[in-house]
Amino acid sequence: MRGLREVLNLLRLPHRGSATALEAQAFQRLKSFLEGQGIPVQEIPFRGVRSYGPELLLINLLLGLAPASPVPPLLGALGFFLYFNGWRPWGFLLDRHPSHNLLAWKGQGAKALVLMAHVDTAKTFFLYHPKRVRHFRANFLLNALLAFLAPLLALTPLRWPVGLYFLAQAALLLHRELKAPYVEGGNDNGSGVAVATALFLETEPPEGWRLGLALTGCEEVGALGAKALIPHLPPGTLVLNLDNVGQGELFYAEGEGMLLYVPYRGTLLDAARKTPGAHPLRYRLAYFDTLPLARRGFPCLSLIRLEQGVPPHWHWPTDTFARLDQGALEDTLRYTRTLLQRVFQGVSS
Repeated sequence: MRGLREVLNLLRLPHRGSATALEAQAFQRLKSFLEGQGIPVQEIPFRGVRSYGPELLLINLLLGLAPASPVPPLLGALGFFLYFNGWRPWGFLLDRHPSHNLLAWKGQGAKALVLMAHVDTAKTFFLYHPKRVRHFRANFLLNALLAFLAPLLALTPLRWPVGLYFLAQAALLLHRELKAPYVEGGNDNGSGVAVATALFLETEPPEGWRLGLALTGCEEVGALGAKALIPHLPPGTLVLNLDNVGQGELFYAEGEGMLLYVPYRGTLLDAARKTPGAHPLRYRLAYFDTLPLARRGFPCLSLIRLEQGVPPHWHWPTDTFARLDQGALEDTLRYTRTLLQRVFQGVSS
């Protein structure tokens, strides 16, 4: 438990917003802590954005132009499809703020397993209010349906209500950019960073294995840190991701995807199915850092805790370190410890 407390204390900042100075400060604290434990740490720099708001605002503006022409909503629907499947072909135009990952290794061998957790925190938004957040998935599916129908509805009298709907959303996103604060992020994802780091420090990989710790930036704005991590992982690396594991009931995701669903495969998933203490889940609320890795063929598993189907205090100002459940953190650490032992021993029944 000492390791969990030490890491959580390092992350106690007003926020760790993606690609902000406070995210960089959190990374510097973590790096110094790991090096103080005698662990060599590699920094992986990349550039990202500080918020997903401008991208979604532009997509909504294009959809909101349905009364003018079907062409802008067609582009908006394409942008919606790409963004919510984790693809940002326009990223080279927007990614201009420095961020980075930390990557550390223990052991030697042909097999590799990485513990991954994102360090950054997100801005809040009205959809994450406790009275609305349980309808987050339904609201997303409504938006997806209207976005994909918008190019057709632009040819009918319904183009006006559809256009006004998306213009109203663009206005709300603009307000978010100008006024909404970043959250403190005790659960999302101070909890995951603490468990992953504590487990890494206490675990000595067996002969033939390398154990890694990957702490990523810019997860909240499109898993940008995970994408930058890919060239630095040996082929076939097992990736165990921890996200929002400080409150609620423990689940292991069998796959993820807001629109297209990407199933997980491999040793970690097999081990999770044989390890008591967590429930299976098809995660569709958002996407994890594992999405770009799973798409590239890495065997992945993500752990998350939920209450009534959503992460507790998800992207809301009440997501503070003071609200973390120490029992949940310790239980997650015990579960992941058992999971790793099963993987290292070959996943017996």
